Amino acid sequence: MKRSPLPRFRPPGGAATPVTAAELGTLLALLRAMRPRPVSVVIGAAADEVSRANAARIERAWTERGGLSFGIVAWPEEAASWLRPARRFTAPAPDAWIVTATPPGWAGMGRRLAFSTGWSPRRTVATAALAEPALIASAGVDTFDGLRGAHPDGRWWEFSRTVLVDGAAPLRTLSPTSE
Repeated sequence: MKRSPLPRFRPPGGAATPVTAAELGTLLALLRAMRPRPVSVVIGAAADEVSRANAARIERAWTERGGLSFGIVAWPEEAASWLRPARRFTAPAPDAWIVTATPPGWAGMGRRLAFSTGWSPRRTVATAALAEPALIASAGVDTFDGLRGAHPDGRWWEFSRTVLVDGAAPLRTLSPTSE
């Protein structure tokens, strides 16, 4: 049987919420902790207004710290294949990716990225809305393995194969202007 790049089912997920200062600080800290340390990023966002505003805020924080942004790529919650936004998301070959979206659209986009591009979940950080265990079942075990992110209170999370691991304490976070 041929495997499809489309998600197995639509995972649950509510509306996007504005990224908090603690969440943003942890996202920046997760990026700084990557080895090799990223300089360039592409920011991905769901097409809704809140996700786009989050992406703009994240991009501003990243560039104010001296990072380079290759831009923001948005995608719809539902698509025939997500191939075009997946190619735009990966074409600049950034050092890392940042995602602010909701589970239904990210399941499709992430699965398409895994099937059709050189994208790596281990070089990707995401906002709190994507800390959803149903993403693993929807997109497949290896699709998001190593994807890390931040909760609104600054705690970190990570997908490890079939488990959502929640950090017990916030990382030493970075404000948008600190190193």
